[in-house]
Amino acid sequence: MMKLWGGRFTKSAEEWVDAFGASIPFDKELVQEDIEGSLAHVQMLEYCNILTEEEASTIKTGLHTLMEKAEKDELEYSVQNEDIHLNLEKLLTDEIGPVGGKLHTGRSRNDQIATDMHLYLKKHTKEIMDNIKQLQQALLGQAGQHVETIIPGYTHLQRAQPVSFAHHLMAYFWMLERDYTRLEDSLKRLNTSPLGAGALAGTTFPIDREYAAELLGFDAVYENSLDAVSDRDFILEFMSAASMIMMHLSRFSEELILWSSQEFNFVELDDTFATGSSIMPQKKNPDMAELVRGKTGRVYGNFVSLLTLLKGLPLAYNKDMQEDKEGMFDTVTTLEGSLKIFSGMIETMNVNTGVMEKETHSDFSNATELADYLAAKGLPFREAHEVVGKLVLKCIEKGMYLLDLSMEEYKTASTLFEEDIYEVLKPSTVVARRNSAGGTGFDQVRHAIEKAQDKVQEK
Repeated sequence: MMKLWGGRFTKSAEEWVDAFGASIPFDKELVQEDIEGSLAHVQMLEYCNILTEEEASTIKTGLHTLMEKAEKDELEYSVQNEDIHLNLEKLLTDEIGPVGGKLHTGRSRNDQIATDMHLYLKKHTKEIMDNIKQLQQALLGQAGQHVETIIPGYTHLQRAQPVSFAHHLMAYFWMLERDYTRLEDSLKRLNTSPLGAGALAGTTFPIDREYAAELLGFDAVYENSLDAVSDRDFILEFMSAASMIMMHLSRFSEELILWSSQEFNFVELDDTFATGSSIMPQKKNPDMAELVRGKTGRVYGNFVSLLTLLKGLPLAYNKDMQEDKEGMFDTVTTLEGSLKIFSGMIETMNVNTGVMEKETHSDFSNATELADYLAAKGLPFREAHEVVGKLVLKCIEKGMYLLDLSMEEYKTASTLFEEDIYEVLKPSTVVARRNSAGGTGFDQVRHAIEKAQDKVQEK
């Protein structure tokens, strides 16, 4: 089979060499973006009088025919034509005749593939931002129901201080908000057109790059043709943001896995997002949360792989850069799926409020409240810390908790203790009193939810 670039060559590659070098098995994912880019390019060629109106019309008709076939998955690709660009050019020529060969006037596969990936990532970045918004809405739904549901808060995975369950959920809302704004900011750099940069040096044809960019919805064009065809920063930036999103989801997954265990029993995930065991009939495994946690590693791997790929490449385009696509596609697929799974898990999650409340009465997470109580009455905090530490040790030795101590025992520890200490030590009081900005106090949490709802409505 004659290559579309074969005039220089006297020998044909063996089939297995063609197969090794071909990217069509995976870059066919870009078929719609490639046709969109070609439609803008041919429109620009007509606008600049490089193609006649008749030639441009014939090519555009052929491209629309290919787009319709692509949407129906009716296009047949060949490894011998290497990539999505040459496959479509061959299919176009078969469809409309030799005039199809004029489509490639004033461009190269180098600026063509860069344009395709910009279009692809721009579309999917916006879709992922919508996925984040949906997850945030699911979090707000649960948080709104559980402002006064109290859960043990942890540091070092040890009981620390009681917090509002809504406050805990809202921590993930604000992580996701940062993720959203990172993607939003990346669009400024992503929304730049490489089309018309040629192979590396531009073209002698009197093209209008700004006009083609406008047709494709880009805000600007690359200022340097070498940079335009060799830049993959926009993919790296996306993968970096994607890695952080997956890291946040993985941390959340770990908590859901712990909370849904028999040892915690704080939540129960809907059957839709769990699986059973082939041998143990009692099991309900949080497999979707575990899968998201596991898939985080592949997103990290894609990011590091592309960084490694690019670190030693001279300008401009190199065949190595063919390896930039599969990781990008995989990251998009993984991230979109993980966010959708998470939205469903959170929205349908059952919260065992009774278990949470019981647990907050069965620990020493109110100990800091005792120290603060004494400090507020004038005792230096370090001395108050020691007094409370001794009371905790006494409780541990007797198998009891701070609310179980008698007034006499409190007075023996410090004459500053009064009867109001029992009200102060209630988990609900402990949480409600932490009303500093951004704290877990119920009023602060309600304020945070209202602020978050405004953020979501602005999107």
